[in-house]
Amino acid sequence: MFLENTVNHIEQHGWIEVICGSMFSGKTEELIRRLKRAQFAQQKVEIFKPAIDTRYGDDAVVSHDENEIRCTPVPASANIQLLASDIDVVGIDEAQFFDDEIVNICNDLANKGIRVIVAGLDMDFKGKPFGPMPALMATAEYVTKVHAICTKTGNLAHYSHRKVADDSLVLLGEVQEYEPLSRAAYYRVRQEELEQEKEEKEKSSNE
Repeated sequence: MFLENTVNHIEQHGWIEVICGSMFSGKTEELIRRLKRAQFAQQKVEIFKPAIDTRYGDDAVVSHDENEIRCTPVPASANIQLLASDIDVVGIDEAQFFDDEIVNICNDLANKGIRVIVAGLDMDFKGKPFGPMPALMATAEYVTKVHAICTKTGNLAHYSHRKVADDSLVLLGEVQEYEPLSRAAYYRVRQEELEQEKEEKEKSSNE
């Protein structure tokens, strides 16, 4: 359960919230919602994203629904700690693209009394845990897993299937490159892709 208040206000400390899920599940939308509420409450808010994410411009976190909030792009997680001084709330989008040091930085910020809200993909396009996200989820006080709707079955989706032939771990994209799939749909598609890869290898070896 996600809570925003603490019981013992004398011992009040910072904490970490993680919003995770597949592509098109509303992660960034939820991140923006929480950050805008904090801004409305006159809290000091700083938002960061990896500099490699330039899909909607350099200085904004933007959801697929075109809801947006101003942010600071940074090349590495160490920059977040340098820039997050005298702040009440820190927001971090696309956390899966950051280096592993992001885990220690989020914990350091929380230990200083800062509320840290992190959003990111929990799995890559191969269905494997993505970058520092598993460690962030383990150390966070609150984890919210959001789901998309499977484009093939209409069921809840939590896999991000890559539709283009590119094996790079990091490939920025939208609906042309990715689609959200349920477990059953993802399993079927991956089996078909593996069979196709096997046939192509056999064909090339026979030539």
